[in-house]
Amino acid sequence: MSEDPSSVYEARFTWTPMQLLSGAATKRLVAFRVDAHGVTLGGAPAKYAKQTAVVPWGDIEAVVLWQHDVTGGLTPMRYVGLRRRAGAPPLPGQNAGLSPEQTRKLAPHVEHDVFLASRSINLWTLDRERLTAAVRAFAPGVPVQDIPSA
Repeated sequence: MSEDPSSVYEARFTWTPMQLLSGAATKRLVAFRVDAHGVTLGGAPAKYAKQTAVVPWGDIEAVVLWQHDVTGGLTPMRYVGLRRRAGAPPLPGQNAGLSPEQTRKLAPHVEHDVFLASRSINLWTLDRERLTAAVRAFAPGVPVQDIPSA
C-alpha cells in the first residue's frame, strides 16, 4: 500500500522540562501515529524507546476511545487504544504489567486487552476527525469506536 502523506495522522508530545534541560528539545517524540503500516503507540517520554509499539493493521480490529475518572482529578483521563485480534503478541507500554484484576479496578468498562493496548492522551492532543479520516484511508474496515464510561 502506498502512503499518501496527506492521510497520515500523527500527534507528537509537547516538550517536557526534562527534554529542555537535557538538551533533547530538538526531538519531538511521536505520541500516536496512523499510517500505511498500522498504528504507532508512543511510549511515555521518559521510557520512549522501551514502551513504543507499532501495531500492524492485520492485528487491529478497532481503534477505541475511552476515558475514566481519576481520583482527585477535575476531568476524566482520556485514552486511545486498540482492540486487537486474538493471539496478537503482547505490547510494550506503561500498562504492560497490569493484571486483569488491576485493569478491572481502574476501568471496569474497558476490556483488559484494550486497556493494555492503550495510551493516555496526556502531553498531546487527539483530533478525532483527522484520526477517523486516517483510519478510513489506510484500513477502511477498521472502525473508530467510543467505549462509554461506566
